[in-house]
Amino acid sequence: MVLFLLCMKAETENIGSVTLRQDANLRISVRNPLSGDEVRENVVFNPSETVEQDESAREPPHHFVLKWEGSKKPSILQVLDEKETASALKKKKYKGDKPRALTGDDDGQWVPILCCECRGLEPYAFHPMKDEFIITSEGGCSFDEDIELGDLEWADYDAENDVPVSLNDLQFKFEAV
Repeated sequence: MVLFLLCMKAETENIGSVTLRQDANLRISVRNPLSGDEVRENVVFNPSETVEQDESAREPPHHFVLKWEGSKKPSILQVLDEKETASALKKKKYKGDKPRALTGDDDGQWVPILCCECRGLEPYAFHPMKDEFIITSEGGCSFDEDIELGDLEWADYDAENDVPVSLNDLQFKFEAV
Protein backbone atom coordinates (compact mmCIF):
# COMPACT_ATOMS: atom_id res chain seq x y z
CA MET A 1 0.00 0.00 0.00
CA VAL A 2 1.10 3.55 -0.70
CA LEU A 3 0.88 6.38 1.81
CA PHE A 4 -0.43 9.78 0.79
CA LEU A 5 -0.40 12.98 2.82
CA LEU A 6 -3.05 15.61 2.20
CA CYS A 7 -1.22 18.93 2.55
CA MET A 8 -2.59 22.45 2.91
CA LYS A 9 -1.01 25.88 2.37
CA ALA A 10 -2.47 29.35 2.96
CA GLU A 11 -1.67 32.98 3.60
CA THR A 12 -3.04 33.64 7.08
CA GLU A 13 -4.17 36.68 9.06
CA ASN A 14 -4.66 36.38 12.83
CA ILE A 15 -5.04 32.59 12.56
CA GLY A 16 -4.27 30.44 15.60
CA SER A 17 -5.04 27.09 13.95
CA VAL A 18 -6.96 25.41 11.14
CA THR A 19 -7.91 21.86 12.08
CA LEU A 20 -9.46 19.19 9.86
CA ARG A 21 -12.54 17.66 11.54
CA GLN A 22 -12.24 13.91 12.02
CA ASP A 23 -15.96 13.35 11.37
CA ALA A 24 -16.46 15.52 8.28
CA ASN A 25 -17.29 14.29 4.80
CA LEU A 26 -14.30 14.77 2.50
CA ARG A 27 -14.43 15.14 -1.28
CA ILE A 28 -11.48 14.02 -3.37
CA SER A 29 -10.64 12.90 -6.88
CA VAL A 30 -8.77 9.63 -7.47
CA ARG A 31 -7.09 7.95 -10.42
CA ASN A 32 -6.03 4.44 -11.32
CA PRO A 33 -2.24 4.36 -10.86
CA LEU A 34 -1.96 1.75 -13.64
CA SER A 35 -3.94 3.85 -16.12
CA GLY A 36 -3.61 7.62 -15.74
CA ASP A 37 -6.72 8.33 -17.82
CA GLU A 38 -9.08 6.32 -15.58
CA VAL A 39 -10.37 8.69 -12.87
CA ARG A 40 -13.25 9.19 -10.45
CA GLU A 41 -13.80 12.83 -9.62
CA ASN A 42 -15.51 14.30 -6.57
CA VAL A 43 -15.97 11.09 -4.57
CA VAL A 44 -17.13 11.65 -0.99
CA PHE A 45 -16.25 9.60 2.08
CA ASN A 46 -16.20 10.08 5.84
CA PRO A 47 -13.00 9.23 7.76
CA SER A 48 -15.04 8.35 10.84
CA GLU A 49 -17.07 5.68 9.01
CA THR A 50 -15.71 2.44 7.55
CA VAL A 51 -17.20 0.61 4.57
CA GLU A 52 -19.21 -2.49 5.46
CA GLN A 53 -17.41 -5.68 4.48
CA ASP A 54 -18.18 -9.38 4.22
CA GLU A 55 -16.76 -11.53 7.00
CA SER A 56 -14.55 -13.22 4.40
CA ALA A 57 -13.02 -9.93 3.22
CA ARG A 58 -9.23 -9.80 3.24
CA GLU A 59 -8.88 -6.03 3.20
CA PRO A 60 -8.37 -4.09 6.43
CA PRO A 61 -11.19 -1.77 7.51
CA HIS A 62 -11.28 1.12 5.06
CA HIS A 63 -13.16 4.35 4.39
CA PHE A 64 -13.58 4.26 0.62
CA VAL A 65 -13.65 1.47 -1.96
CA LEU A 66 -14.10 1.23 -5.72
CA LYS A 67 -13.41 -1.32 -8.41
CA TRP A 68 -11.78 -0.18 -11.65
CA GLU A 69 -13.04 -1.70 -14.89
CA GLY A 70 -11.19 -4.93 -15.62
CA SER A 71 -9.68 -5.14 -12.15
CA LYS A 72 -10.02 -8.30 -10.08
CA LYS A 73 -9.54 -6.68 -6.69
CA PRO A 74 -11.21 -3.65 -5.15
CA SER A 75 -9.14 -0.50 -4.68
CA ILE A 76 -9.29 0.96 -1.19
CA LEU A 77 -8.45 4.09 0.78
CA GLN A 78 -7.97 4.00 4.55
CA VAL A 79 -7.54 7.18 6.59
CA LEU A 80 -4.99 6.56 9.32
CA ASP A 81 -5.36 7.77 12.89
CA GLU A 82 -2.46 9.37 14.78
CA LYS A 83 -0.97 6.08 16.03
CA GLU A 84 -1.34 4.31 12.66
CA THR A 85 0.17 7.34 10.89
CA ALA A 86 3.20 7.41 13.19
CA SER A 87 3.80 3.68 12.64
CA ALA A 88 3.34 3.85 8.85
CA LEU A 89 5.61 6.89 8.48
CA LYS A 90 8.26 5.26 10.66
CA LYS A 91 8.23 2.16 8.42
CA LYS A 92 8.74 4.42 5.40
CA LYS A 93 11.59 6.24 7.22
CA TYR A 94 9.76 9.51 6.57
CA LYS A 95 11.48 12.46 8.23
CA GLY A 96 8.99 15.25 7.48
CA ASP A 97 6.10 16.62 9.54
CA LYS A 98 3.33 14.33 10.70
CA PRO A 99 -0.26 15.46 10.03
CA ARG A 100 -1.32 18.31 12.30
CA ALA A 101 -3.28 21.56 12.33
CA LEU A 102 -2.11 24.46 10.18
CA THR A 103 -1.10 27.44 12.36
CA GLY A 104 -0.44 31.11 11.75
CA ASP A 105 3.30 30.32 11.99
CA ASP A 106 2.92 28.12 8.87
CA ASP A 107 1.97 31.11 6.71
CA GLY A 108 2.65 30.15 3.07
CA GLN A 109 4.14 26.72 3.89
CA TRP A 110 2.83 23.24 3.05
CA VAL A 111 1.53 21.41 6.13
CA PRO A 112 0.31 17.78 6.14
CA ILE A 113 -3.19 17.58 7.64
CA LEU A 114 -4.22 13.96 6.89
CA CYS A 115 -2.54 10.63 6.12
CA CYS A 116 -4.16 7.86 4.11
CA GLU A 117 -3.06 4.45 2.92
CA CYS A 118 -4.17 3.46 -0.57
CA ARG A 119 -4.18 0.28 -2.61
CA GLY A 120 -5.04 0.42 -6.30
CA LEU A 121 -5.97 4.10 -6.35
CA GLU A 122 -4.18 7.41 -6.10
CA PRO A 123 -5.80 10.56 -4.68
CA TYR A 124 -4.77 13.61 -6.68
CA ALA A 125 -7.14 16.44 -5.69
CA PHE A 126 -8.99 17.62 -2.60
CA HIS A 127 -12.17 19.66 -3.06
CA PRO A 128 -13.28 21.56 0.06
CA MET A 129 -17.00 21.51 0.72
CA LYS A 130 -18.51 22.88 3.95
CA ASP A 131 -17.62 22.48 7.61
CA GLU A 132 -14.57 20.22 7.17
CA PHE A 133 -12.44 22.58 9.24
CA ILE A 134 -12.45 24.31 12.61
CA ILE A 135 -10.66 27.65 12.56
CA THR A 136 -9.38 29.30 15.73
CA SER A 137 -8.13 32.88 15.84
CA GLU A 138 -4.87 33.88 17.53
CA GLY A 139 -7.04 35.23 20.37
CA GLY A 140 -8.73 31.84 20.87
CA CYS A 141 -12.12 32.54 19.23
CA SER A 142 -13.39 29.37 17.53
CA PHE A 143 -15.18 29.38 14.16
CA ASP A 144 -16.74 25.96 13.62
CA GLU A 145 -19.98 26.51 11.70
CA ASP A 146 -20.57 27.48 8.07
CA ILE A 147 -16.86 27.27 7.21
CA GLU A 148 -16.80 27.15 3.42
CA LEU A 149 -13.40 27.00 1.75
CA GLY A 150 -14.64 26.16 -1.76
CA ASP A 151 -13.52 29.59 -3.03
CA LEU A 152 -10.05 28.86 -1.55
CA GLU A 153 -10.36 31.80 0.83
CA TRP A 154 -12.23 32.57 4.02
CA ALA A 155 -12.69 35.62 6.23
CA ASP A 156 -14.55 36.50 9.42
CA TYR A 157 -14.24 38.85 12.35
CA ASP A 158 -13.09 37.97 15.88
CA ALA A 159 -15.30 40.38 17.87
CA GLU A 160 -13.80 39.31 21.22
CA ASN A 161 -10.35 40.49 20.16
CA ASP A 162 -11.46 43.16 17.64
CA VAL A 163 -9.44 41.73 14.70
CA PRO A 164 -10.18 40.34 11.23
CA VAL A 165 -9.36 36.65 10.70
CA SER A 166 -8.69 35.25 7.22
CA LEU A 167 -7.22 32.56 4.98
CA ASN A 168 -6.17 33.53 1.46
CA ASP A 169 -4.53 31.75 -1.47
CA LEU A 170 -5.59 28.41 0.00
CA GLN A 171 -4.09 25.38 -1.77
CA PHE A 172 -4.30 21.62 -1.28
CA LYS A 173 -2.22 18.76 -2.68
CA PHE A 174 -1.66 15.06 -2.13
CA GLU A 175 1.93 13.95 -1.66
CA ALA A 176 3.05 10.32 -1.96
CA VAL A 177 5.35 9.14 0.84
